[in-house]
Amino acid sequence: MGLKQDLIDAKVRAALETGMDETVLDTDDGSFIEREAEYVKEAIVTFLTEAEFRITQLNAPIVLENFKIPTQNVDVKRQTITDEKKPTFRTIRELGSLIPGAAGPVNLLVDKVEIETAGVANRIGKEGALLPSIDISKDGRLGKEGGLISNGYVFIGEDPDSQEQFNVDDEQGQKEYTTVKLFREDIEELL
Repeated sequence: MGLKQDLIDAKVRAALETGMDETVLDTDDGSFIEREAEYVKEAIVTFLTEAEFRITQLNAPIVLENFKIPTQNVDVKRQTITDEKKPTFRTIRELGSLIPGAAGPVNLLVDKVEIETAGVANRIGKEGALLPSIDISKDGRLGKEGGLISNGYVFIGEDPDSQEQFNVDDEQGQKEYTTVKLFREDIEELL
């Protein structure tokens, strides 16, 4: 079968339906009908290969292959640094109160250390803390860490809102969620 044979069969059917004598129809290689079918077949193939088709509906999952984020400044809350020190400062003050005459000087020293710690915490919070860069891939190629797990979807047409709303893993899903059309206005100059 195939397109060329379908064209030959169509020519024969049309000839018979219009009353031509079947014995005069020549469909052998080199005959008029065979040559015409060959040229029409080639014309159709040329037409289809030169035409632009448009995807009008597409829903497909995507796999993120690589993911990279450069080093980022991080805003560390002041309390992250100062709160963990409070029990130590309280204990030092209590120890200072146990030593006769030491409570005042110890409290002054602890106050000074608390002020310095708060100052360091403020500087780190605004400019000093960095989140290391992230450079991973799904399979660990090119010296990157592997194990990237990601998902998402791409669409043309109506947004399905979620990848869970379509499945293109099988032929039925591919037929239902993917459409390619040939628009007449795109091929007018080819006709």
